[in-house]
Amino acid sequence: MSESITYQPNKAITFIAKIISYIFHPLFIPTYIILFLVWQFPFEFANITPWQLKLKLFGTFWMTAFFPAFAVFLLKRLNFINSIFLRTQKDRIIPYIITMFFYWWMYYLSRSMKDQPEVLRFFYFGIFMSTVAGLIINNFIKISLHGLAMGGAVTALILFALYYQTPLGLYISIATLMAAIVCTSRLVLNTHNNFEIYAGLIVGVLCQIIGYWFAL
Repeated sequence: MSESITYQPNKAITFIAKIISYIFHPLFIPTYIILFLVWQFPFEFANITPWQLKLKLFGTFWMTAFFPAFAVFLLKRLNFINSIFLRTQKDRIIPYIITMFFYWWMYYLSRSMKDQPEVLRFFYFGIFMSTVAGLIINNFIKISLHGLAMGGAVTALILFALYYQTPLGLYISIATLMAAIVCTSRLVLNTHNNFEIYAGLIVGVLCQIIGYWFAL
């Protein structure tokens, strides 16, 4: 009688998967998106000085990455969660709510700011909606946060191309490839199953489409 063999990745592959997961952590995606806009559509920031642009980039990172991450650190120190890696659905509830607040605040600010691209309105609303959907779905499955973020990022680039009427095929292809690599990394690390990954990607895509329809 033959025994089933479970694939176990070697240490090198596991290490690479961890690095990819860290580099493309969901909290970093908003900063990557605004950096892309600065690089690809600099005319959208023509009315501000280089110093103001640096402050804007710093503010984006501060509000969408640092504060949510610091909140998770405090939750761990206060023993409200078991791990900063949020390995369980229970651990993810409060971080979802905290991140939801910051994403909503960024969307609220983007509605009145005239010194940044209008597309950030739908992007911020989209990622806010992804945290709302993620919190709800978290009651049933441990939906992939990386899937949510990467699905949203790829869709955002497609919607940027539509909004600006600019061919971004190369960047969309690269983003799609990176989404596949990131999601594969999560599977390699055994943090999610296929369904949780696909659910994250689909919800991330839908939330950006809803944001585009609602916020613009």
